[in-house]
Amino acid sequence: MVQFHEHIIGDLLEDPSGGLVILSAGLGLPKLISSLLLLHDPSQGSVLILNASPSQKNSIEITSQISSSSAAASITADLAVNHRLSLYTSGGIFFITARILIVDLLAQRLPITSVAGIILLNAHSISDTSTEAFIVRILRSSNRSLYVRAFSDRPHAMVSGFAKAERTLKCLFLRKLHLWPRFQVYVSQDLERDPPQVIDIRVPMSPHMIRIQKAVIEVMDACLKEMRKSNKVDVEDLTVENGLFKSFDEIVRRQLDPIWHTLGKRTKQLVSDLKTLRKLLDYLARYDAVTYLKYLDSVRASESFRSVWIFAESSYKVFEYAKKRVYHFGLSNIEKSVGLSKTASIRKRKLDESNKGGDDSSASANSSLVLEEILEEPPKWKVLREILVEIQEERQKQAMAGEELIVEGEDNQNGNILVACKDECSCMQLQDCITKGQRKVMREEWEKYLTSKVELQALPKSKQKKTKAPKGFGILDGITPSVSGQKSEVTSIGKQENDALLAAAYEISKQAKKDTVVKEVVTSEGRGKGRRNETKKKKSNIGKTNPQPETSIQSETPSKHEDEIIDHNAPESEHLGKRVLRKHDPGPENTSQLPSVYFHALESDQSILDILQPSVIIVYHPDMAFVREIEIYKSENPSKKVKVYFLFYEDSTEVQKFEASIRRENGAFESLIRQKSLMTISVGQSYPVPAHLAPFVMLDIHRLTLNCLDEQFLGESSFLDPQSVTAQNLITRKAGGKKVAEKEMQVIVDMREFMSSLPNMLHQKGMRIIPVTLEIGDYILSPLICVERKSIQDLFGSFSSGRLYHQVEMMSRYYRIPVLLIEFSQDKSFSFQSANEISDDVTPHNIISKLSLLVLHFPRLRIVWSRSLHATAEIFATLKANQDEPDEAKAIRVGVPSEDGIIENDVRAENYNTSAVEFLRRLPGVTDSNYRSIMDGCKSLAELALLPIEKLAELMGGQKAAKTLREFLDAKYPTLL
Repeated sequence: MVQFHEHIIGDLLEDPSGGLVILSAGLGLPKLISSLLLLHDPSQGSVLILNASPSQKNSIEITSQISSSSAAASITADLAVNHRLSLYTSGGIFFITARILIVDLLAQRLPITSVAGIILLNAHSISDTSTEAFIVRILRSSNRSLYVRAFSDRPHAMVSGFAKAERTLKCLFLRKLHLWPRFQVYVSQDLERDPPQVIDIRVPMSPHMIRIQKAVIEVMDACLKEMRKSNKVDVEDLTVENGLFKSFDEIVRRQLDPIWHTLGKRTKQLVSDLKTLRKLLDYLARYDAVTYLKYLDSVRASESFRSVWIFAESSYKVFEYAKKRVYHFGLSNIEKSVGLSKTASIRKRKLDESNKGGDDSSASANSSLVLEEILEEPPKWKVLREILVEIQEERQKQAMAGEELIVEGEDNQNGNILVACKDECSCMQLQDCITKGQRKVMREEWEKYLTSKVELQALPKSKQKKTKAPKGFGILDGITPSVSGQKSEVTSIGKQENDALLAAAYEISKQAKKDTVVKEVVTSEGRGKGRRNETKKKKSNIGKTNPQPETSIQSETPSKHEDEIIDHNAPESEHLGKRVLRKHDPGPENTSQLPSVYFHALESDQSILDILQPSVIIVYHPDMAFVREIEIYKSENPSKKVKVYFLFYEDSTEVQKFEASIRRENGAFESLIRQKSLMTISVGQSYPVPAHLAPFVMLDIHRLTLNCLDEQFLGESSFLDPQSVTAQNLITRKAGGKKVAEKEMQVIVDMREFMSSLPNMLHQKGMRIIPVTLEIGDYILSPLICVERKSIQDLFGSFSSGRLYHQVEMMSRYYRIPVLLIEFSQDKSFSFQSANEISDDVTPHNIISKLSLLVLHFPRLRIVWSRSLHATAEIFATLKANQDEPDEAKAIRVGVPSEDGIIENDVRAENYNTSAVEFLRRLPGVTDSNYRSIMDGCKSLAELALLPIEKLAELMGGQKAAKTLREFLDAKYPTLL
């Protein structure tokens, strides 16, 4: 354990009530938690770990040094109630979800005194409406000695919004805020005492990559300027540097959500376009040229007519240069393409002059066009291979010279090499580059790209009428989609380019069928070839870089051997014609034995360093948190020699994003330090007070001073929960301060509803929450009122699946007052639809039309619109006024049939024959508007069949409906005689 972890634990133990710890990303939070758990004594009670992500849970379990007898276990819903109770009282350490814990607390299945403390992870996601805050409030009210220790490693999330850190402390009833940035004295001393050897390699980007990056940044800047014109977002946040992070979307949406319904389509699309442009910059440095082009094609196909950025001035450059990295289509006399890398493998496909399916003009036009395959390799691939060759050569020299050192305590894993990539896809591709070779991987990606073109072409075409002037993919390059049966201009460059790609795909698929037997032999020969690698690297200590980069993707021009493979077979398709394939062989690669390499995906958030114990770490995609993990790893193993290679694309957004992430974190900590010095935290800890102690407490109107009438019950310093101050405030003008006891309100809540924050708000309003499993409804307010709560997203999904119709039908059957609660988010606009989304025509797919049909079909249904959780709690309190409290046993039995199929305590069945009512509503002439009057006018279906037509017309409200029903009842059924 590093020393600054000991300082953090010491600061936490000073305050018995706990505290909130915010530290920099990558500073070993799982190890800190594991060290803290080592100090737990089972005699103190159980420790519950809340809000842990799966990766954090796995990391804590791996890094924990707890003995097997006291190892942390998980409490899940699969465990029986008695088993969970035994675990709660065992004094162990348990991972548990907030939903399970709050239900056990409200159902009184958890002895509160048996809980020693709570450890909360990801404290930046805690708010006053979260379930975790609900749990802490209940536990604090009954167990004063319980501690709460909250942790967060995302400081930038703790400065979003107004006084985020102070509000988090308030809802967790904490007073101490502990800040541990990377620049803290103890942290800097520990991590910089024995730093690893760092080799910083700045890899120049290819010319086309530079042009693509410049074009995307220009388009992003143009989109930001358009957003500034709307005057809806803070101008200071609209910068290209902020746009490189995912949090930029949250910043923009947080400002625009309250007025989202007033925005135009252009502004809404700009928000989506900025997200797409950030991905384009990220994928440019992460993936190869073919994969990048494939992603661009998917973006253009899905967003071509909606996106604003595609029609920007520089957008066409992104598509143009992305194509030039993969292939070049043009006249045959153009032998050199702009920005062609010398290491790229080149193949040419020439359109033959003899095109049997075309006319003379098409033949002459096709004869001069060539598809030239570039297949530009990412510059980092070559550098990575050179690093591995250098490592292997150094190890061989040490072995031959006898300089290999064996240090006591080190095992055979000292020579492990770890390559850290952003995602799993990059890891798999780099592994193929090392095993198969770079050119073979690019060839496979190119063949997959062409195969996808063929599969797309083979899809069945829609039989809709085509317009005379079909719309293309846009104004970028004039490409027109090829449609069967549609005559387009043969001179269209877009169609000829598409045909050439299809022809190349057909040739590859045909050649693969012919070479199925020989393929394995060719592959084995190709793997036997070595690779050519010559790269110089610059070395420096940590934090220092050489300003003169020597690494380059340029190399000696390989010898070119052109082989012509002529296909004399029949053409693949009539309009494609024959092809001549010109293949350029770039020459053999240097043969060298590479060491074994382990790959790690940074997105998996798994702690791999302590398990693998690598001696060489290659950071292929730089990440600030992983750099800190390397520093922690080296600090914990000072005797181990660790060499770290950093691969950056020079003058790229990759470097800019890495540096900006460090600046953003430092700025967040500086802001937190200022907030900490200005926080208005009460000297007395703000614990909620139980109801039986409320008469002993006096609280003035400004809540500035606290006077205890009986310290025997209250202790030294406490005051009431802020939400219950009004209910428990003592007014001395009324009968000497005596307050009439109010009846406690109860709400029966379905178990599944504890995923939301509404039960928390109802509890703050002073209502008793009874968690049960309900078959019908989400909330039972009284014996007559049943509420089905729907968020906006859930409402659309319920309409699509038909689930809402069944839910409302069941509520109408068993309760007198069924209520559909449509709840909006507090930070979003209280608008169901934008004004421009409401059409004049009534369509069955419109959400307003669906709601109207639902109300017409169930006239007793009441729809309640709520703008926030707080408003919902107020509405529930109003609905419960002058209503009886719900019966828990009766609510559980509603809708649950017995063994004989009879539903007990059916509220509607007590007054109505439900089967007869459903039969009546299906009779001709009976509608939703008249079936109730028919039920009032006759007692049974038999009496209805005997009524004269005049009486039926009076009950049904019309002669026509009565005649229809009478004719149906008197109609003779056909016989077989």
